[in-house]
Amino acid sequence: MISRSASLHIITKTVRIDHVTVRTATERLRTAQAADWALSRGIAAMTTTEVAGMLGVPTSQVPQRLSAPKGRGEWVTPARGLWVPVAPEFRAWGGPPATEFISALMAHLGVTYYVGWLAAAAMHGAAHQAPQVTHVATSGMVRPRQVGRARLVFHERARIAELPKVERIARSGAYRVSSPEVTALDVASDIGISGGLDNAATVITDLASETGLDDQALAGLAPLYPAAAARRVGWIVEQFTDHHLDALATHAAGLRSAPSRLHPSRPLTGGVDARWRLRLNATVDVE
Repeated sequence: MISRSASLHIITKTVRIDHVTVRTATERLRTAQAADWALSRGIAAMTTTEVAGMLGVPTSQVPQRLSAPKGRGEWVTPARGLWVPVAPEFRAWGGPPATEFISALMAHLGVTYYVGWLAAAAMHGAAHQAPQVTHVATSGMVRPRQVGRARLVFHERARIAELPKVERIARSGAYRVSSPEVTALDVASDIGISGGLDNAATVITDLASETGLDDQALAGLAPLYPAAAARRVGWIVEQFTDHHLDALATHAAGLRSAPSRLHPSRPLTGGVDARWRLRLNATVDVE
């Protein structure tokens, strides 16, 4: 017989957590061991109900039971009712990198998403330093949040399901990242999010060099974006690389809108590039 001081009671039951079937104790799993227990079974996140089942306590007791382990950095709660076990190497940071819990968080909130902008560019090999903020496109409104060192900002996007994504693998499982072409158009569309014109141009140039940026894919996606996005991508790629984007240029030529500004907040000065219908109202310094 296992004594009452033992960490696990002898009686067990089967519980379904995060698509993994595990055998867990009905009681006496100590809260000090809970995070490591979950991590050892590949569990990326748990709901309050699942944690209660793991500990063998009512759901109302979960916040109190995990208060001390959370204070030690063993758990984070990126959303109400969602508990993420933190691997030991990340506990001094106050939580894991965003890529370790973003998929579980978005599933918990019930929104479609992709990691985009500079974070996605870095994952495609097109950034000189890790971005300080992880920008995420979502199908619904989500409040920004800080989870340990991970700062997340969310941007609601229409027709997000139509934008192509690729999967990347973290230790906790797969998460979604915008394709190189979507990343380039996002960066060009949102110069402010992308660290200014020079940084945006550097990232787009690096994307073209690292991934090639598929011309037909860009042209197919361009109608989902403001005219300025396609024009900036086309001009930057052709100005600073050896790539030619003829399909994208054909799309740009068919747009009836007035010339777009290279720099979105600068005055209407400078000449207009005839191929891209882009007003060159700023100089660009690509690193």
